[in-house]
Amino acid sequence: MAVFTEVTPDQARELMQQLGLGELQELRGIQGGIENTNYFVTTEHTGADGETVRGEHVLTLFERLSAEQLPFYLHLMKHLARAGIPVPNPAARPKPDAAPGTESNDILHALCGKPAAVVNRLRGASELAPGVAHCEAVGAMLARMHLAGQDYARHQPNLRGLAWWNDTVPLVLPHLDAAQQSLILGELAYQNHVAASSQYAALPRGPIHADLFRDNVMFDGPREAPELTGFFDFYFAGVDTLLFDVAVCLNDWCIDLATGVTDLPRSAAFLQAYAAVRPLTAAERALLPALLRAGALRFWVSRLWDFYLPREASLLQPHDPTHFERVLRQRVTRPLQAADLLAEPTPTPAREHAPTPAT
Repeated sequence: MAVFTEVTPDQARELMQQLGLGELQELRGIQGGIENTNYFVTTEHTGADGETVRGEHVLTLFERLSAEQLPFYLHLMKHLARAGIPVPNPAARPKPDAAPGTESNDILHALCGKPAAVVNRLRGASELAPGVAHCEAVGAMLARMHLAGQDYARHQPNLRGLAWWNDTVPLVLPHLDAAQQSLILGELAYQNHVAASSQYAALPRGPIHADLFRDNVMFDGPREAPELTGFFDFYFAGVDTLLFDVAVCLNDWCIDLATGVTDLPRSAAFLQAYAAVRPLTAAERALLPALLRAGALRFWVSRLWDFYLPREASLLQPHDPTHFERVLRQRVTRPLQAADLLAEPTPTPAREHAPTPAT
């Protein structure tokens, strides 16, 4: 675990009781993640007809995010859960003297001096070698999530967006060779050019996950007919273009990991399933190649930052930065067009041409 705060059974037991989740049966640290401390928690309580009800939860202590930042993420999950999107639903502290069935907004807690949350544990497991059916399911659910988030009232920008890239690239630049420096500086200039265009300004926006990799989705059932049981780890979420979320997924779910090369069947399955729920606008179709490059740049920069400028508390080996360098080079030299993936005819393009790609 990257950052670890030890929670004792007595501390966890008290919190579970305060939340009305039952008596603590098991507390087990999760050996994964690079941002927060996580525990699996099992509880039991007596149901209405006297039977024993078992509860499975995840307790998270936030090591970097502040109590001021966290309401955006936690209430977003609560909002999506109410809309029927399978996401972890933060447990609220019961409200004294509230009417039966009334839910409190008190979903941010404190433990060991850290902000904390408790959510239900999703069933299933992550699929790290996805097939067409998995990509299709993720595409459709991502579109549903984007639609469900349109009336979410809170706002927070994508904290790992363009402004962060502009601030962070100069910090990692001394660690790169001449060819890498040329690539990253050229791509950063191109993304600033894209972001200044009127076509980019026309892209639909809303709350996005921004980090929906293979290990942040759960599936159950047989491989040939998987059931998507949840999206999780929303702690990089923010308001940004919906197309950026699409691009992040295409760059992880629909490529060959060893080379970064596009897998066309998986890419088509993902984007067609997404567009069947929320059709892409003309601006989104035109800018898909640029946003695929943006998604690759974002994770190349963040992995370079984690690799060369690790935080003192980090105990895990950081991810290999060269993976997303390969993905970016693929997206630059072999741009993927929306028309390559979508079966329906391309709509009339917007008056402004997509920004000219840099090489």
